[in-house]
Amino acid sequence: MTGAPLLEVRNLTTSICSSGGAVTVVDQVSFSVAAGRSLALVGESGSGKSMTCASILRLLPPSGRIEGGQVRFHGQDLLTLPEREIRRLRGRRIGMILQDAMTSLNPIMTIGDQLGEVFRRHHGVRDRAERRRRAVAALEAVEITGAAQRLDSYPFQLSGGMRQRVCIAINIACAPDLLLCDEPTTALDATVQQQILGLLKRLQRERGLAIIFVTHDLRLAAQFCDEVAVMYAGRIVETGPIGAVFAAPAHPYAEGLLAAAPELGAAPGRLAAIPGTPPAPGSVPVGCRFAPRCTQAEAICSTAYPDWFDWQERSAACWLVPKRLAVPARVVETTA
Repeated sequence: MTGAPLLEVRNLTTSICSSGGAVTVVDQVSFSVAAGRSLALVGESGSGKSMTCASILRLLPPSGRIEGGQVRFHGQDLLTLPEREIRRLRGRRIGMILQDAMTSLNPIMTIGDQLGEVFRRHHGVRDRAERRRRAVAALEAVEITGAAQRLDSYPFQLSGGMRQRVCIAINIACAPDLLLCDEPTTALDATVQQQILGLLKRLQRERGLAIIFVTHDLRLAAQFCDEVAVMYAGRIVETGPIGAVFAAPAHPYAEGLLAAAPELGAAPGRLAAIPGTPPAPGSVPVGCRFAPRCTQAEAICSTAYPDWFDWQERSAACWLVPKRLAVPARVVETTA
């Protein structure tokens, strides 16, 4: 990874309390991202991607609890900050763009009032005219035409693509250092997806933003991101430069995800699929969590969780890696 990390997540563990007790949904997750770089967080639904982002900002549901680990932002551990301090960081230093812009925006407030609230809360701007001036500039920064006229519109009066641009404008209004993008283009058509990705890339170049990009779409991830972290059943199983990982995945799960992705222009036929289903939270198997679905699993895979193996800026937790690549294990403390 290029440059010193802006954000370092180390052994982050989060649980959700249920009637049957606490269930771990994010388990010893570690990754980092540098200023001006993009990290894709990929994996099937329920793998823990969104909960990881929520844990970084401490925006968990009432039943959620961070059990351990560190989230160091500019060297400061966000998990140890008082609630008042973390509230000051949210929206100002770290932004979060969600999947559904319609539910992210307040339906009974105009776009101008919602943007103005950002400047009032984080910059102390009390003058309404000044807030509107800044709101127009924010909308123009995300390429919304007729920005001044849009200030008096309500979210339902805008298209899906324009609503998502408004959400981006709200999140970049305070010039944050980090953006958490939780599937920000999933609800949009292909053309608008490309426009939103192009906008985020431009803003990243201009402002040096670090971006964590959560997505199911591996094509978009490859197009947009520099590094990738593949998640399965609450854990990271492979990381590295996205081009290298997608060209030659080391973990069978990453390999299966890529094989299942449809290719544009490919001959018609049955799509590849990973057999079985992910384990339910709280009922993960002993050993490698992917072993019950892995066609390459060996006896050790069902008895011991894999060590981490590092090579050429890449890492993977899979017992097959040393046989394929002849690399030594990294000694880390893990639990089954």
